[in-house]
Amino acid sequence: MKTSNNLMSVREVKLKYIPHSGILKRNKITSAHDACMQLLEGYDKDTIGMQEQFVVLLLNRTNKPLGIYKVSTGGITGVMVDIRLIMVAALKSLATGIIVSHSHSSGNLTPSIQDIEITARIDKACKLLDIDLLDHIIVTSNHSFYSFANEGMMSQLHPN
Repeated sequence: MKTSNNLMSVREVKLKYIPHSGILKRNKITSAHDACMQLLEGYDKDTIGMQEQFVVLLLNRTNKPLGIYKVSTGGITGVMVDIRLIMVAALKSLATGIIVSHSHSSGNLTPSIQDIEITARIDKACKLLDIDLLDHIIVTSNHSFYSFANEGMMSQLHPN
């Protein structure tokens, strides 16, 4: 790190802001189905059935999409998720809510223990930053989906 005038420079994550770029439908997200259709825009359609992928839909206060952030692409049976990168994207985009999503290349929509655990960890990080984690949606290559919110799983993330 270079220093000048006793200030240290640090590396910074940059997001590109392109208002109304046409990439996203800017309709308000009102259901898991709406979210799923929007999230599918962030997946690599050529590999969604082969490799797990993890994406985040960033939302404003009225649940309109601000952007989609592709967090990572994994292997056949799993994908690594760095929660810090999700939070950086949410903060930089001024998102007040997020919906996380990942694909199951197997076609099985049942969430694993790891899926539930990472959702709880993301929710905990969101709460610290006053960002709402609205849902975790598991998708498959044939556009089937499982919504944690629809199944009542979001309220069960942090049992007392």
